[in-house]
Order: sequence, then C-alpha cells, then structure tokens
Amino acid sequence: MEDALQNDAIDAQRALKAKRMKVFITFAAGMAGLLFGLDIGVISGALPFITTHFELSSRLQEWVVSTMMLGAALGAISTGWISFRLGRKTSLTAGAALFIIGSLGSSLAPNVPILLVSRVLLGFAVGIASYVAPLYLSEMSEKEDRGKLISMYQMMVTIGILVAFISDTIFSYGGHWRMMLGIISLPALLLMISVFGLPDSPRWLASKGKFDKAKEILRMLNTTDAKADSELNEIHESLKVKQEGWSLFKENKNVRRAVYLGMLLQAMQQFTGMNVILYYAPQIFKHAGFANTEQQMIATVICGVTNALATIIAMKTVDKQGRKPVLKIGFAGIAIGTFLLGVCLYMINAGFSALWISIFAILMTLFTIASFAMSAGPVVWILCSEIQPLKSRDFGVACSTTTNWIVNMIIGATFLTLINTFGIAVTFWIYTGMNILFVILTVLLIPETKGISLENIEKNLMDGKRLRDIGV
Repeated sequence: MEDALQNDAIDAQRALKAKRMKVFITFAAGMAGLLFGLDIGVISGALPFITTHFELSSRLQEWVVSTMMLGAALGAISTGWISFRLGRKTSLTAGAALFIIGSLGSSLAPNVPILLVSRVLLGFAVGIASYVAPLYLSEMSEKEDRGKLISMYQMMVTIGILVAFISDTIFSYGGHWRMMLGIISLPALLLMISVFGLPDSPRWLASKGKFDKAKEILRMLNTTDAKADSELNEIHESLKVKQEGWSLFKENKNVRRAVYLGMLLQAMQQFTGMNVILYYAPQIFKHAGFANTEQQMIATVICGVTNALATIIAMKTVDKQGRKPVLKIGFAGIAIGTFLLGVCLYMINAGFSALWISIFAILMTLFTIASFAMSAGPVVWILCSEIQPLKSRDFGVACSTTTNWIVNMIIGATFLTLINTFGIAVTFWIYTGMNILFVILTVLLIPETKGISLENIEKNLMDGKRLRDIGV
C-alpha cells in the first residue's frame, strides 16, 4: 500500500514537471509570436510620422513597409538550413538577437537607407520566428493538443499586433515614432533569455541520430515512459526514408505535392487582404471618413482587440471542429467583409457623407479581421507544420514560409499603387474575388488533419492518397 502511494506521488510529480515544461515551451515560442506581431503592427502607426519626418513618396512608403517582408523571406530561406543543421533552439536564439539589432537600428536611423536596412534585419528575425516557432511547437506537442498550441502561438502574434497598436497610439500624441520602433527590443531581450532554457526538438535530435537525447526529452515531456517510447518508435518509423530536403523534393512526387500545398496555403493566407488592413489601417480609416490621427489610431486599436479576441475562437474550435470547416467559413467571411467594405468606401468617395456609412465601414473592417483571425490566420500555420514529411520538413516549411513573405512583400509594395490606380473600393473587391476562389480551393484540396499524428499524415501522403484525404 505504501509503495503504491509512493508511486502515485512520483507519477504526480512527474506529470507536474511535464506540464510546467510544456507551459514554458509554449511561453518561449509564444514570445517569438509576440515579436512577430509587434513588428507587423508597429509600422501602421509609425508610418504617417516617418512619412512626414523623411518626406516619403507613396513608393518609399511602400518600401518602408515591404522591406521587412523582403528580410522575412530571406530569413525563412536561411532558417531552413540553420534549423536543419543546428536545431530549432539555435535558430530562435539567432532570431532574438536580430530582433534586438533591427528594432534599435530602425529607431535610431538617421536617414531612409539605414531605416530600410534595419527593416530588412528586423524582417530576417520575423522570418526566423514565423518559420521556427510553429515548427518547434508542432514537434513538441501531442497530437491532441497540437492545433491548440500552435493557435496559442498565433494568439501571441495577435496580442503583439494589439500591443503595437496601443503603443503606437500612446506615442502618437507626441509623434514619437522612434520610440514606437525601439521599444520592441525589450521583449526581444526577454525572448533571448527564455530560449536558453528550452530543450531541443526530439524529432530533430532523432533525425540527427541522437536517439538517447531524444528519448530523454520525450520522457521529460510525457507522463509515462511507455508513452514516450511509443512516440520515439513512431519517429523511428518515419526516419526510414533516407532522402532529405531538396533531393527528396526532386525524387519523390508525394513530397512535391506537400511542398506545393504548403506554398499554396501561405499564398492564400496573404492574398486574403488581411495584412494590408494591418499595415495601412490609419490610411484606410482616413478614406472611411476619420480625418484626425487620434480617431484613426483609436480605430486601429479596436482592430487589434478584435484580432486578438477572434483568435481565441480559433483556439477553442480548431481541435474540435477541425481545420477545413474553419477555413471555409473564414474565407467566406473575409469575402463578405471586403466586398461590403469596398461598397462603403465607394459611396464615401462618391460624396455620400452619412455617418452610418463610416461606421458600417469600420464594422466591416472588424468583421473581415475577425473572419481571418478565427480561420486562415492560425489554421494555415497549423496545416503547414503538419503536412510536411519529417525528412523534408525543414525544406517544406521553409518553402511555404518563404512564399508567405514573398507574397506579403508583393502586397505591401503594391497596395498604395493599386489604390492610386484603381481606387480603394476596387482594390478591396479584388481581394473579395480572391477569397471566393480560396473557398473553392479549400473544398477541393485542403486536408482535415484534426487528431491525426504527424507520422500518420506522412504515411497517407507517401501512399499517394489525394491531398484532401491525407488526414483521413
């Protein structure tokens, strides 16, 4: 009896330690998401003041926004190699250092060229964070909690955006755009400190032949040795494929299918038009009839709150309702929101000045943001971390993440030009058409991966099942 009680106490203590480590892992990876969100959100508030300070043209404004995405694309490409060779932990450490350098460089920039270079460095850090953190979480979590944990990462991204909007609003009263950009270095320092306490991914360790270390970490993360050993056996099975990365992509059509699907998902996420709202929110609200800076910034903060709250819906539903239904509803909602927002902006530009039109435009902006945040925002990152085979996961996620930032850069670098060429209403209607297409593509191509282990998803893919069936 006494031995049984002692064993129960040992089991309870082990479960508590495993839970604490998982919480710490989620926190540290979440800090990467927070910085990701801060750097996305901060530019919307800082851009009007930077434009005035440096007397920027529309083209240079687009470059200030989009150079970060250029750096992010370069970061995602490079991180594929770093993450594969040196591990997820080392990659996150490098990202934290670049966050600090890029944010301080942006805030202290004496001229536009130095500002642009600093934005590229900052983007490089964002590329690392957007690549490594979801991948790391997917490899450190159990299949039952994988969607929720990666959604929590996305939640931290939205919190980062919200904090950036609030910070921008506070500093906007004095026009302190340098403080808006420089304050990001503080959470970056916290990330760097946190990463030192993280274990490396057991899946990555196993791919490098370090099975004893992988077993040690799995036993630390699981409540029983049997469960840890079972997970290690699954990893062993998936490692029987002997090719890697580019060579596997060239030689195996099923790997190519997974890579192309990941790239398509990220392109779909970006072409929803969500990020143009985040990057150019004050300008959009100016078109909607909110003339002064204070009104525009307050409306932007409301957008950030909506973004964060709607992400909670994704956290609650993605492991219950599944990935595919949430995506279909989200894309449909974005299509409705962008269409009606375009109608409002068309009426305002045509001379209709009724207050209800401006209010309805704000409501449609919030509806669009909510539709994205509860669907494509987190779900695309979840799917992209799930569908790639283990031996080519670094390569596949690098391709999809790079696609995200290339498309992101294109959107950031063309939005003002599209407005000047076609008008803001037509610009949003273009995004409406895109989202209607994405509903169709989701039905035809996207798999449901809820509750399926990464190893089973890989087996279905390699068996040649249709992409939409690899989660069955």
